[in-house]
This record gives sequence, C-alpha cells and structure tokens, in this order.
Amino acid sequence: MRRAAVAIAAGAMAVSLAACGSAEEAGGDTDATGSAAAKGDNIKVGLLLPENKTARYEKFDRPLIEKKIKELTNNKAEIQYNNARQDANLQAQQVDTMITNKVDVLILDAVDAKAIKNSVQKAADAGIKVVAYDRLAEGPISAYTSFDNEEVGRTQGEALLKALGAKAKDSQIVMMNGSSTDPNAKQFKDGAHSVLDGKVKIGREFDTKEWSPDNANANMEAAITALGKDKIAGVYSANDGMAGGIITALKAAGIADIPVTGQDAELAAVQRILSDEQYMSVYKSYPQEAEVAAEMAVALAKGEDLGAIAKDKVSSGSAKDVPSVLVPVVSLTKDSINDTVIKDGIYTADEICTGSYKSACEKAGIGG
Repeated sequence: MRRAAVAIAAGAMAVSLAACGSAEEAGGDTDATGSAAAKGDNIKVGLLLPENKTARYEKFDRPLIEKKIKELTNNKAEIQYNNARQDANLQAQQVDTMITNKVDVLILDAVDAKAIKNSVQKAADAGIKVVAYDRLAEGPISAYTSFDNEEVGRTQGEALLKALGAKAKDSQIVMMNGSSTDPNAKQFKDGAHSVLDGKVKIGREFDTKEWSPDNANANMEAAITALGKDKIAGVYSANDGMAGGIITALKAAGIADIPVTGQDAELAAVQRILSDEQYMSVYKSYPQEAEVAAEMAVALAKGEDLGAIAKDKVSSGSAKDVPSVLVPVVSLTKDSINDTVIKDGIYTADEICTGSYKSACEKAGIGG
C-alpha cells in the first residue's frame, strides 16, 4: 500500500484536555531521558493493538507503525507485536509478556483504558516508557497520540444536521455511540451532543458494547421497534463497523434513504457512501498518527527528549501534561473521496470501484 507523505502541523492542533479528579503526576514527564542511558538503533519496541474486528488496525496501523520504526532505526529495531482481540484481560497478559521480554518502549492501544492502568504502572516500574496510541490509557504514560476526538463527534453531528436540512428540528434520530470502556467513545459522543442537542430530537441512544456491528444491529432493531420505522429520520453512528450493522437492520425493516454517519473510512463504508447507503464517514490520517507514534517510541527508547515531536499536552485521571500530538480529521462524503482516501493512497480507485460500484464511481468522478 502506498503511504501518503503527511506533514505534521502540530501548531495547528493545540488542544487542552482537563484532568479528571486528583491526578497522579507519575506519567507527565516531558524529559524522556530520565536515568536511561542513550541508546542506538538496536532497540526493542512492543506494539499492542486492541482488536481485529475493525479493519484499520491490521490493514493500516500495524504495518505503518512497523515500517516507520524500521526507517527510523536503519532497520535494526526489533518489533514485538500482539493483538488483544477486544479482550482486556488478554491485553494485560500481553503487557506482562512485553515486560518479561524487556522491551525498551511500548506502544499501547488499550482495549479498556481504565482496566489497563495497573499494567501501565508495572511497565513504568520496569523502566519501560509507554506511548498511549489512539486511546488515552490510564497510568503513568510517557506520550500520547490520537485524533481530536471531540472534533470527530462534532464533524459527524454537523454532517447529520446538514443531511437533514430544514427538517432537522422536527426530526427524530437514533444515536449509536461506541463502547463505554473506550475513553474516545465518550469524547465522540460529547462532541456529537454539542452539535445535535437542541437541533434534533434524540429518540434512542445506546453505548454499544465492544463497538460490535452485531450489537449495533441489535440495538438498531430495538430502536425501530420502540420508535416505529416511520419515525426515524437519521442515525448517528460513531464508526463505520457499527454503521454496517445499523444499515442491515434498517434494510430489514424496509427503511431506506435516511442518513447514517460513520468513522474510520473503511473500504466497505466508502462503497456504501458511493451507493447512498451511508451518508458520511470521518477520514483520519492513519499514516500521520502511525508515524507520530513510531517517532515518539523510538525517541523514548533512545532516551531522547520529545520536545521536537510533541508540542501539545493532555491530561488523564492519572497523568498530567503528557506530551501529545493530536491529528486533525476530515469529513468524508461522496464529494471528497478523491481528495482523501485516494489522494493519500489508502485505497486505489480499482479497490473501491468493484462490481456494482463501478457505475457509482463513474457518476462521482472516481477512477476513469
């Protein structure tokens, strides 16, 4: 897969996240050197991703991170990888394995941001720096990179209101939020509510266990039964996987032509957008996020300062002023496919415009 060359404009991403409760100050050390001796390129990096149901982790995040680490270390770094398959207990065991294997740094995308706190503390106690990737894990993390998650929710909410147009104030929608164990899900939800509240009626709202498309499908079926199929004007879906399950439920109930949002720019979602089954997704530059994570991890493993990489700070309930990079997001609609996922090399026109989607691609000016 071709990778986009993406410039990091950290100055344009200044975001302040307030600390919750009384924070421990173990994780916000801006000096990456500490007592560790500076190392060369022969470093050992642990990479733990949360699940494999969402296409992005194995297709984008893992290969992009691994490639960048190799580039930054003249192909000398050892990378140890594992996927938790949405199992928080399994991920805790995987952290233990990384500690036993004496990795120099750990890139961690937590299944459950709160449950992983003790594991992060164990890693820190073993002298292993932890880069929280995509989700702000609790515990003494040394760095964090993700997207502006409330902006994701606002982008989705604004798109849904645009699709509903003048009838929004008289319309009723269903909100399908992500998993309650994922701190990003709350930020997406907060961002969406900041746009939708008072502008449209929210008939039913769900926090979807494990971000599961099957659970989203069941929730949508329950909403249709409770509200009536003629009383739903649109659906806020926090990601593309759930949007797929939602759209299946809508079709089964004979509901068509209502806007459904999404996030992650999955290939199936891009095709659904082309065929007018899904209204929009949120495109997030995985190449940029992955490169930042790799740069942070390599710098920390070598005992280098993060000042040149991370210009922002975020705080969690257990770490204050963590060096961070927050990456901007883009609304992906039929009109912006060429300028986002195709331009950045995420997909080719041939990958998108298969079979029944060829005519839709021609109408949208994709390929050809």
